[in-house]
Amino acid sequence: MRSADVQDFLIRERDLAFLLHDHLGIARLADRPRFAGQGRETWDAVIGTARRIAAEKFRPHNRASDLDEPRIENGKIVVHPDIGPAIAAFSEAGFAAAHHDEAVGGMQLPWVVTQAAFANFQAANLSTVAYPFLTIAAGNLIAAHGSESQKERFLAPLTDGRFFGTMMLSEPHAGSSLSDVRTLAKPQEDGAWSLTGTKMWISGGEHEMAENIVHLVLARTPDAPPGVKGLSLFLVPRYRLDADGNPGRENGVVLAGLNHKMGYRGTVNTVINLGEGAPCIGELIGERNRGLTYMFHMMNEARIGVGSGAVALAYTGYLHSLDYARTRPQGRHPDGKDATSPQIPLIEHADIRRMLLLQKAVAEGGLALCLGAALLVDDQRTHSDEAVRRDAGLLLDFLTPVIKSFLSDRALEANDAAIQIHGGAGYTRDFPVEQFWRDNRLNPIHEGANGIQAIDLMGRKLGQADGRSFALFRGGIAETAAAAKSVTTLRPLAEELEAVSDRFASLAETILGRLAEDPRRTLANAAAFMDAAGYLALARVWLAQALTAERLLADGAGDGAFLTGKIETCRFVFAWLLPRAGPLLTLLESGDDTVFRMPGESF
Repeated sequence: MRSADVQDFLIRERDLAFLLHDHLGIARLADRPRFAGQGRETWDAVIGTARRIAAEKFRPHNRASDLDEPRIENGKIVVHPDIGPAIAAFSEAGFAAAHHDEAVGGMQLPWVVTQAAFANFQAANLSTVAYPFLTIAAGNLIAAHGSESQKERFLAPLTDGRFFGTMMLSEPHAGSSLSDVRTLAKPQEDGAWSLTGTKMWISGGEHEMAENIVHLVLARTPDAPPGVKGLSLFLVPRYRLDADGNPGRENGVVLAGLNHKMGYRGTVNTVINLGEGAPCIGELIGERNRGLTYMFHMMNEARIGVGSGAVALAYTGYLHSLDYARTRPQGRHPDGKDATSPQIPLIEHADIRRMLLLQKAVAEGGLALCLGAALLVDDQRTHSDEAVRRDAGLLLDFLTPVIKSFLSDRALEANDAAIQIHGGAGYTRDFPVEQFWRDNRLNPIHEGANGIQAIDLMGRKLGQADGRSFALFRGGIAETAAAAKSVTTLRPLAEELEAVSDRFASLAETILGRLAEDPRRTLANAAAFMDAAGYLALARVWLAQALTAERLLADGAGDGAFLTGKIETCRFVFAWLLPRAGPLLTLLESGDDTVFRMPGESF
């Protein structure tokens, strides 16, 4: 494929322009001191550069790195040879440092702009972009919680692409149960720590593409209390740094094996032994026993990243199946009885349009949710009003599990529809949609399985800050519905959204009471609560997009076909997807305890 052809299957330029400038109105960010001198011309150029590099360096080896998965040769990991140069191009263009201060080599770009650019890399090759994704998140954690010495020695190499980063949480016996982490960190006389233990499912844990790999490791100190309150966070480089800050001798970080995955194969995933055969020396980040608090800085960023990666796969899957539906002749209309007449394109069949609308709803709606969350990050960090900064953080807390869990489930559903549109061809490796599904299947699992996210949403975020997080979520729905009522064609949808939201709010009050009385029984239905919240969030963001589209049409601005597509997809969401919340709410209102009551021995 030519580069221009490849770009056709990334994130649509027109959609990003609509979301960033017409819908979210990010121009106002240019008035903030941190972004002084920036504006649409700068931001569009950044996104355009991302599209070009994604098309030229990331997409071409997406299938090849899936087929040629990482392997061990002579004790070292070998990955597909095009992965390293792609990441180097990413770093050389400044994307690893784009949001950081200019003083450390960054561009001080708004987070929403960096995430819009990043979405193109995710759509092009999610496995390859996982390496800089983890590195960026590790750098952000060190910038937020590391000592001045740690920042001085590790930030620049992470942001310029010389060092890569990982997060080491899970262990073979524990998985997502961080309370059961056993890795031990013992204090040394010089103030350093010696770590021993085994870490599992470590993406990017070992390879030869960087001068060094910086591991952020959860471990226990000898006197730590049990459970997650006894976890501390340590910075553990693969190679110890010499006096000049350059990688020196090995640091007891030993490859124990590879995990062979059904998808996401280009990202090496490892089992790592710490302190095997040689001491593994790390540095404490922050205070003892506060490791999980610090790690949540990286985990929450990663969870939103998981949601946006899932959406990017849904997006490119949608564009591939749309192209196939437009160009593949197949059958005739139900009332077309003449077998000698020409076949019609797949897109002329109503059920194909249903599946395309499902994908469009998830892809474009999910992207709008993710970019809205990124804008909340900018508000949390740079808004002049302290109250706005606080509320942005609280709303982001509520939305994070929804973006990670609900969107990863719906994106998988969208990829399934892409395969279905291709028919038998979609089930073969002749078309990329089967790989998109396999790659996406990891997203409901990693960074906290979706069941855990649902428990977090219902059990923690619902009552967070005396209910303020949930009130902000509800307030956004109410604000969008109120605005949409002023447009005659959207009023019925606004009223429907209000009705479902009111029912959800009433249910939330009931659930808070049940949680206080019987948390185990109540949380057994957390998955239903998550999906209900997700359908509300998706419907709200689509109604908001339709409102923007109606405004542009009334002003005679924009592409009429594109804007009509936004409005009609909003109607599809309200006709086909928001009604799914009804049975979920009914189940939750009833307090059904079937899944809690079912005895294990009866399965």
